[in-house]
Amino acid sequence: MAQAKTLTEKELKRVLAHIAIGKHAARNRAMLLITHWAGLRVGEVAALLIGDVLASDGSIKSEIRLLPEQTKGRHARTIFVGERLRKELTVYIGTLKNRTPEKPLFYTQKRLGFTANTMCQHFHWLYKQANIDGASSHSGRRTFITNLANKGVGVRVLMALAGHRNISTTQVYIDVNDEMQRAAVDLV
Repeated sequence: MAQAKTLTEKELKRVLAHIAIGKHAARNRAMLLITHWAGLRVGEVAALLIGDVLASDGSIKSEIRLLPEQTKGRHARTIFVGERLRKELTVYIGTLKNRTPEKPLFYTQKRLGFTANTMCQHFHWLYKQANIDGASSHSGRRTFITNLANKGVGVRVLMALAGHRNISTTQVYIDVNDEMQRAAVDLV
């Protein structure tokens, strides 16, 4: 089975531009960016509750604690939320009328929380509408890991950020590209 496409910055901007002109732009943008900027799996994004990201003072948490039932491997983990993503989530949360902590963070048009499957299909549709071939719901996660590797982040840190239990799993996610190879040769 082919791996999910790793998006370039230009391709990510193209998807975001497409999202901006569609329905539920703030929601779709936040869902997409949480995969690209925090490396969450689509099932983890679908499992997020408002209280997971929104602190009692109304700010966005800098760390999201995922419970075992919210993760693929049933192991609790902490997601670190960078400043850019906190700003995006602040904008999205601002669009919500109901901010009850127990409610799903992302909801469908029928005001139900996404399932992992419906969110996976939704991502497929978003990428397809933006003409990004080979992209899937896993592209954000793969792009997140590859971009950090490209910036010199060590594989053990990547493993922890991805919530992997085995370093070889993390290594499979890293998409070697020309830019990485050029930088490596320039080190000599």
